[in-house]
Amino acid sequence: MIALYESVESLDKRAVETFAMSEELLMEHAALAMAREIFKRFERGKVLVVCGAGNNGADGLALARLLSAREGFEPKVYLPFGTKCDLGKKQLKRVNALGIAQVSEVEPSDILIDALFGGGLNRELGDGAAEIVRAIDDARAFKIACDIPSGVDKSGVFDVCAAMDMTVTMGAPKLALFNDKVKDRVGEIVVADLGIPRGAYAASADAFLLEESDLRPPFRQTQDSHKGTYGHLGVVMGDKSGAALLCAMAALRFGAGLTTVVSKERHIHLPFDLMQSHKPAETTKAIALGMGLGEAYLDEELLEIIGDRSAVVDADALSRPIIRDLLERDAPIVLTPHPKEFALLLDRCSLGSYKVADVQERRMALSLEFGRTFPNAVLLLKGANTIITSGDRRFINPLGTPALAKGGSGDALTGMIGALLAQGYAPIDAAIHASLAHAVAAKRYNGTNFSMLPSDLIDLLQTL
Repeated sequence: MIALYESVESLDKRAVETFAMSEELLMEHAALAMAREIFKRFERGKVLVVCGAGNNGADGLALARLLSAREGFEPKVYLPFGTKCDLGKKQLKRVNALGIAQVSEVEPSDILIDALFGGGLNRELGDGAAEIVRAIDDARAFKIACDIPSGVDKSGVFDVCAAMDMTVTMGAPKLALFNDKVKDRVGEIVVADLGIPRGAYAASADAFLLEESDLRPPFRQTQDSHKGTYGHLGVVMGDKSGAALLCAMAALRFGAGLTTVVSKERHIHLPFDLMQSHKPAETTKAIALGMGLGEAYLDEELLEIIGDRSAVVDADALSRPIIRDLLERDAPIVLTPHPKEFALLLDRCSLGSYKVADVQERRMALSLEFGRTFPNAVLLLKGANTIITSGDRRFINPLGTPALAKGGSGDALTGMIGALLAQGYAPIDAAIHASLAHAVAAKRYNGTNFSMLPSDLIDLLQTL
């Protein structure tokens, strides 16, 4: 688990004040980190460094100097706006003294460095800057962004942004790199150390990047146990029975000791692994509802089914009036919307009316607003980078794959969360570990990324 920050300006200041670093020394380490990544991948090549007028451009100038010292590399620099900061002027003197060529446009190269703006951008690009970014995007080269691809602001939103093969972000990873909108723009993300251990550079944070190593599947350690030891989950089956069935089977596969389908009708073709009933048994620890629910139940009926149990709520149930009642309970609750469902949920909770595109642009901020409004609930906002929010804390799962973009994948995730709730996991832990397991299992699928079925994903849980 890695701490994430909106900005590292305060961390840089702390490094200067606490560890007697200097801004120039931090810059030299930033340039060295980019050079190392280049040397790992290339033995030689023509390098164009596109530099802005501020410190990000100064990082690029320092990189050009370091590359000129390595045999086989031919760096050139492009400064469309000159250089205006003191360190940039100093770095440019060094570049000029070494005779490194300056060019007047984005020229063909093997490696292209985007050091225009980085993480300091807090405005839209002007026409001239946007034209340069488009030229970078059109260039046929291995592209590396210095800190953050140019055009991306601190919230991870952009109007124009070139697609990178790699982003070398300085000191600590930034939240902006994990907004869904930039997922296809940042490429491989590498975090550069700035001359002091990362743990010493970092400070307290309320946002964290999840890693595969954080996953703790519900392995059974106790020999003296039985099915009741591992919890009983009730899955509400509504108008579209397949969704609830996928949810229930995922719950069983993810360790629930007992899983009962709760339905008004009797279904004779359910898998033998599942039980069914018209209402939950007294032993039921948690309820999963919403998947394919439709109009099968009135809100009052659902409240009676749930009672004071833990609940994971998905799909249709997220936009019904019942959601306010569930959020006001003291019992644990996890909500699992996709962006369209989140827009409906925000409206139902009087937090604003948003289009799906608005949600995608502001998913970081909106998830945090929801968490602060309902601090006892856990929100899992699905997406290319899943955001899990509890109060002020956010956890980002970047491990998802396009193979999961298929109806039924979310139903399986709901079942997995329900299984962990039934086994006694805290809601935030249930959301984190189910989300990680969901992504890791999908990565283990050996077929094409368009062919995975939700049933394949459920079967892959046995490989964790």
